[in-house]
Amino acid sequence: MFVDGTLGAGGVTAALLERVRPGGRVIAIDRDPAALAGARRRLAAAGDSLILVHGDFADLSEHLAQLGIAAVDGVTLDLGISSLQLDDPARGFGFRHDGPLDMRMDPTAGTLTAADIVNGWGEAELAALIRRYGEERFARGIAAAVVRARREHPLTATGELRETVERAVPRRYWPKRIHPATKTFQALRIEVNHELESLERGLQAAIDALRPGGRVGVIAFHSLEDTLVKNALHVAALNCVCPPQQPICTCAHRATLFLHTRKAIKADAAELAANPRSRSARLRVAERLDTGL
Repeated sequence: MFVDGTLGAGGVTAALLERVRPGGRVIAIDRDPAALAGARRRLAAAGDSLILVHGDFADLSEHLAQLGIAAVDGVTLDLGISSLQLDDPARGFGFRHDGPLDMRMDPTAGTLTAADIVNGWGEAELAALIRRYGEERFARGIAAAVVRARREHPLTATGELRETVERAVPRRYWPKRIHPATKTFQALRIEVNHELESLERGLQAAIDALRPGGRVGVIAFHSLEDTLVKNALHVAALNCVCPPQQPICTCAHRATLFLHTRKAIKADAAELAANPRSRSARLRVAERLDTGL
């Protein structure tokens, strides 16, 4: 029994289906109804081997309980957005083509959109968000430019926000490998979808759901995600979390994971040639220990 926590374009799910034992099942969870509909068409031949679930992988424990499943052999979390989402202008995740400033992974749940944040938050709040989730050095200037622009009219399209950021970042400081608006769009997307909070909850739920010998694999695409995953897996692999200066352990913490990757695995040259968007991917893998509990 394997769980794919983020369906995306279905590539990870298809790979799991190829490797699952006869009689085994893959449970694919995604917040995006469009991703689920696409997977239902592309993977129709899987039959009963594939269970599609509309929801957040942060609620993995609840999803498994509803299916009557106590433990699984593996969990994969393919974080961030998929190419299908990014390339659809109507979703508002990208800015190559103009579209509405939406960015909701599940348009059927919740009302907060990127446009709500861009047009409703104060300048200091916007700057803090772009700095924290976008790791953008020009966050204050971008926030100020957004506030000035929205005084003329609300910013409701991705192209308008892209042009506003372009004007706010000095040309000599534009990144070489990404567009200057990329980090701002990332920050808004993370906030709209509460991605880091979902990751924290979902990662712990994945560890709890594994049977001994089961593995969890997480693919992250930016440093905020990867650092959170690295730290969570590292703590779960420790037998003590007391401060280093404390002479005697009093925490009663015991390792539940063995780390298969001390360093993140990156895409090789062949993968980069076939899929340039994999350049920022970082894979970490850990195995559930038999703690006797």
